[in-house]
Amino acid sequence: MKTEKISELTINRLSVYLRCLNELADAGEQTVSSKTLAGRFNLNSAQIRKDLAYFGEFGVRGVGYYVEDLRVQLIKILGLVTEHRAVVVGAGNMGYALANYSGFKPRSFLIIGIFDSDPAKIGRVVRDGLRVMSVEYLKDFIREEGIDIAILTVPASAAEEVFALVTSAGVRAVLNFAPIQLHAPEGAKVRTVDLSISLESLSYFLANPSVELATE
Repeated sequence: MKTEKISELTINRLSVYLRCLNELADAGEQTVSSKTLAGRFNLNSAQIRKDLAYFGEFGVRGVGYYVEDLRVQLIKILGLVTEHRAVVVGAGNMGYALANYSGFKPRSFLIIGIFDSDPAKIGRVVRDGLRVMSVEYLKDFIREEGIDIAILTVPASAAEEVFALVTSAGVRAVLNFAPIQLHAPEGAKVRTVDLSISLESLSYFLANPSVELATE
């Protein structure tokens, strides 16, 4: 792997490449070139080669990439060989939806707890084997269950406090849906999903259909 800094956009694209390779593997494809991969999935072949070059030499001259070999390598690079145990904090509509989401990669991401501070929600069944627990038990649960990812679906007013709680308990990765920017302490990573920003970006596109936006 190259020692230069790798952008988050590159990592995001690796996930896209892996999804494409999974589809090719399911279709029984043995090899694929960057050009074919790009053409089939509306990607950029030069970008594919550049992104993969950060992590090693995977292509074979005259062949391209062996689908299964590259798929396995990307799974390792993305850390998907390890099961990640997660909790959801905030048992509102979004929290419920995420706790019930079946699209997470099998054996990679497992949501094993959901928490809230509202007494009216505590004890409710979210799905089989998963009930809403009081946030007062969150810190102990994180430590006892080896939680490494926390998903925050709390109001902005509570996000800072909850964020500090989960990181102090040992969580190193946080997916934040609250409309507020959180600053991770050293050794931790936070990714904020702001639906308003995404919708406003789409609004700009609708208002300016002739403007071509850069992808990087």
